[in-house]
Amino acid sequence: MSDVILKVDNLKQHFKIGPKMVLKAVDGISFEVKKGEVFSLVGESGCGKTTTGRSLINLYEITDGNVYFKDQLISAGNQSNLEKIKSLKSLYKNEINKIKESDASEKEEKIAALKLERNEKIKAIRAEIRSGHKSNNNRDKDLMKKMQMIFQDPIASLNPRMTVKEIIAEGLRIDGEKDKDVITKKVNDALNRVGLLPEHANRYPHEFSGGQRQRIGIARALIVEPDFIIADEPISALDISIQAQVINLLNDLRDELGITILFIAHDLSVVKYFSDRVAVMYAGKIVEMGDKSEIFDNPLHPYTKSLLSAIPVPDPLYEKTKGKRLVYNPAVHDYSVDKPKMVQIKENHFIYANEQELEQYRKMI
Repeated sequence: MSDVILKVDNLKQHFKIGPKMVLKAVDGISFEVKKGEVFSLVGESGCGKTTTGRSLINLYEITDGNVYFKDQLISAGNQSNLEKIKSLKSLYKNEINKIKESDASEKEEKIAALKLERNEKIKAIRAEIRSGHKSNNNRDKDLMKKMQMIFQDPIASLNPRMTVKEIIAEGLRIDGEKDKDVITKKVNDALNRVGLLPEHANRYPHEFSGGQRQRIGIARALIVEPDFIIADEPISALDISIQAQVINLLNDLRDELGITILFIAHDLSVVKYFSDRVAVMYAGKIVEMGDKSEIFDNPLHPYTKSLLSAIPVPDPLYEKTKGKRLVYNPAVHDYSVDKPKMVQIKENHFIYANEQELEQYRKMI
């Protein structure tokens, strides 16, 4: 087994919002998450962070790309394969028309050979599509329960008609556990682990504070003993003091249980404290990615610099006299001819740029 627990290859998540309009919420991102680390996705609201998390855990069927969990394919999209088929049909149609209009001998034989070649290529692509559908429809349930999610809004993600015990135990029951004593013990253990009491089990979500509800959400994720947790802005709806408690709780669980965390957030001060590696998202793409120290100490992309400039400094005098906010203008990039791609510009530091920009970034380094 490799040290990579999650591998995302060219993930795309597009949504149709009209007869001819498509929202490219996530548009071709790739990254790996290593066992035991905290990998953070950061960016402004609407950049595609939450959609990425929901796509990884299969709340959405992905549009394109592949997702591997513990070296097994768990999601496959088919947009690129469908586009390949369309392109092949157009290409061979043009070739066949050229032969028909030419004075070449043995036209019928040449056209038949081209059609056979086209059909063989399309057949191979369709086999890939069927294989992707098979992976999506026959996911290993024992494998998938090792990936869990903590949702952003604790009250919206908890069923108000269910007790805390029913909410937390739901994963166990879906997994086939029927012994009431075993369920009660595991629920109580999960509550203790997140700093709540067993007597809380018979209460309803509305009887708890925001921080306590988020702890219930964490307990629900932990009950099936996952190896990988997607934490989708788990502290954004909480007060500052409660945020620190939840982050410290996640840190403790990471140390005690060896859990790997994909942490989705827009609070960069929390990300700097909590993460090992960071990926910066903008408009559905990852624009910069690397070790935490590289991203915070040596940012290269202008959007990353803009985000970091927005981190408040707890010094009113400094903020008043020296605090400077950088405004990101995407028009600074000219990708009309020289197309960008994700490139490793130095060890543990990747950036989305074209060749002209790469030269500028190398000079900055």
